[in-house]
Amino acid sequence: MIKSFKKDLLTIKVFQTREELGREAAIDAGNKIKELLNIKECINVIFAAAPSQNEFLENLISQEGIDWGRINAFHMDEYVGLEPSAPQGFGNFLKERIFDKKPFRSVNYLDGQCESEATECCRYGQLLSDFPVDIVCMGIGENAHIAFNDPPVADFKDKAQVKVVELDAVCRQQQVNDGCFKSIGQVPTHALTLTIPALTRAKYLFCMVPGKTKTQAVTNTIGKEISELYPATIMRKHPAAVLYVDAQSGALI
Repeated sequence: MIKSFKKDLLTIKVFQTREELGREAAIDAGNKIKELLNIKECINVIFAAAPSQNEFLENLISQEGIDWGRINAFHMDEYVGLEPSAPQGFGNFLKERIFDKKPFRSVNYLDGQCESEATECCRYGQLLSDFPVDIVCMGIGENAHIAFNDPPVADFKDKAQVKVVELDAVCRQQQVNDGCFKSIGQVPTHALTLTIPALTRAKYLFCMVPGKTKTQAVTNTIGKEISELYPATIMRKHPAAVLYVDAQSGALI
């Protein structure tokens, strides 16, 4: 680790490489999972789907002593209208990297091909109410979004738990920058997303943000005023949130 410090309530840990970041974040998250399973029959965990999470997820599934059969898994956002088998689908991403690799108690997918988006939002919101979230494993977008709460639609006091959003241009371009789509025209314009209150209601937040494309987002998250203009700044109000960055994403902090 290069350094560790706090900004408001948020703990920031800076590592030299994204590999070290992923390994250490997985150890921390794995230890918290095991700690909670020592006192609860089962726990509920939300996972983010993005290339920034690859090293974390790879290391998390290798952690010893986790009773995966007592974990209910959720994912935090999904494109609307993407083909069910599309590799860019966030459910498919997580299915390949973690959901199919461990015997979870349950895996709960957002349905981006649903007939009624309003009905799907209600269905998934009810699941989150029935299974209160213990841990969120997440990232930050280039525009400082969390899940698909881009600045134009981010709401720190959102009454909904899940909603349909229109993705802004920076968010859609990020999907191209990440190599998920060849051009911005291929990126869906709308998505289902867990809202900011649905995410921050979790007892623990682990946020993994490596790479040079995230340098400004990390800098803004730590340095800007807490506001919906920089949605990730809300983590600075959470009593148990940790932001993991590498030398590239943390170059300006």
